[in-house]
Amino acid sequence: MKVQILGTGCAKCKKLFENASAAIKQLGITCEIEKIEKIEDITDMGAMMTPALAIDGEIKTAGKVMDVAGIVQILKSQS
Repeated sequence: MKVQILGTGCAKCKKLFENASAAIKQLGITCEIEKIEKIEDITDMGAMMTPALAIDGEIKTAGKVMDVAGIVQILKSQS
């Protein structure tokens, strides 16, 4: 599984990355986590608002910072 954080490096994007990392650690799963910061790459993936969270290239949330519990639920639904 690949978790992708889409954002230009703003504080909210960094917080989403931290929350996603914490959710992965909490679940004890092994997966790749990637930051996507180029506007072209973000829009190519279909995200019109940042920060956005994608799992294996599919946008799950956009325009808000998900908390750890919310990300845990998304990750659980993917496995």
